[in-house]
Amino acid sequence: MPDPGVFLIDKPEGPTSFQMVRHVRRLLGIKKVGHAGTLDPFASGLLVVCAGRPATRLISAIMDGDKEYLATLRLGVETETQDPEGLVTARTPLGRLSREQIEECLRRFRGEQEQVPPKYSALKYQGKPLYYYARKGIEVIKESRRIVIRTLVRTDDDHDLEGDEADLSVRVVCSKGTYIRTLAADIGRVLGCGAYLTQLRRTRSGSFSIEDSFPGRDFGLPDAHDRLSAGGISVDDVSKLLQ
Repeated sequence: MPDPGVFLIDKPEGPTSFQMVRHVRRLLGIKKVGHAGTLDPFASGLLVVCAGRPATRLISAIMDGDKEYLATLRLGVETETQDPEGLVTARTPLGRLSREQIEECLRRFRGEQEQVPPKYSALKYQGKPLYYYARKGIEVIKESRRIVIRTLVRTDDDHDLEGDEADLSVRVVCSKGTYIRTLAADIGRVLGCGAYLTQLRRTRSGSFSIEDSFPGRDFGLPDAHDRLSAGGISVDDVSKLLQ
């Protein structure tokens, strides 16, 4: 049986995080496999997969690290789930937003703050994920959580935005437990036009980078097993990174 370890996967848009875990389990022949932080199907990027019981014991510690994302917000439109998977619930033309207005808005969200988790999330309440209740129309009072947004900067050409809708691209470095969907919706609320998250890519999780990952689209290739195995990080090495 292959040695337990940590494997960095670049999840493509479309598949679930669990499907990536199943691919790793099948290729390596290891039954005990889990991941350190879900990515929604519409999102892409770094998924840290732990294979073998010694590796899965590290999941909680791995998840404690900061995360880095590249995100695109659609201003002027709101959806039920705060992402592309939900129905549109409101449209508010943004008119014209100056680069100064946008920067002032982003500045307000940098630093330590309280954030209320979205109702469509995997966060558990009485043993069931919040989206279970949301889909049944059951309102659950969600307590806010303390998060830290260390970096929030534009990655587009920093111009004014105008029209009925417009896209705003940002880079976010944040503490664990931060919902970028909720951040997008909150930014839209402050700007007065509403917003939802159209694209999300995780580029870093703690000490792990997307640059060192195995492309999730390559799981079906003949050399997938050898390439995946070669990129594995030993439990000892990961433990040292976490110290």
